[in-house]
Amino acid sequence: MLMNRHAEAPAEAIPDAIRADVETLWRYHDMRHELRPCDVGIGLGSHDLGVAVIATRLFHEGLFPRIVFTGANAPTTVERFPRGEAVHYREYAIEQGVPGEAILVEPRATNTAQNLEYSRQLLTEHQIPVKSVLIMSRPYQQRRAYATCRLIWPEVDVVCASNPLKLDDYVRSIGDPRRVVDMLVGDTQRIEVYAERGFAIPQEMPDEVRAAFERLVAVGYTSRLI
Repeated sequence: MLMNRHAEAPAEAIPDAIRADVETLWRYHDMRHELRPCDVGIGLGSHDLGVAVIATRLFHEGLFPRIVFTGANAPTTVERFPRGEAVHYREYAIEQGVPGEAILVEPRATNTAQNLEYSRQLLTEHQIPVKSVLIMSRPYQQRRAYATCRLIWPEVDVVCASNPLKLDDYVRSIGDPRRVVDMLVGDTQRIEVYAERGFAIPQEMPDEVRAAFERLVAVGYTSRLI
């Protein structure tokens, strides 16, 4: 693996040398969907509590009457959410005034396809009809979540959202710019790889996005590559 010459950057900052490329990927993964009421909100588990933050806010705004939080643990989340991602998200939402009876927890999923498949099964078990879903994820997971849902749950209308932070604010909220960039790079690769493997529908990747991805790989942001 290439050494990352930007590894010593300040914890709160994206290095200037890669900023333009990081912003290119950041914009690419934002689906820019217009939010509208849906039958259910689904919060995808991750290391980012912002998923629970946006789910709570949109519930209070009346965008959906019920939330499914889905997610077990991963090496990147077990320290922060030891009882499981979905469980911690539920606890946060209840603390913020969401009624417990409005929340379903799916605690087994360890990837995006399982997040959606297991959530669908849980909603079916509870006899909750679903024609539209509002999927909430990390900002750079939106496009992959959309492409995955369109493949494995094609009968529903899909809207994607994330906690609406600017790139620098998001990096500060996570506290680790390298982790954010590595994850951005990894999710960009997965757009094409997962479509090739039959895990998601294909998504267009503009030339400037591909070039930004390749430059970031070349300087060592590779820890989240498949």
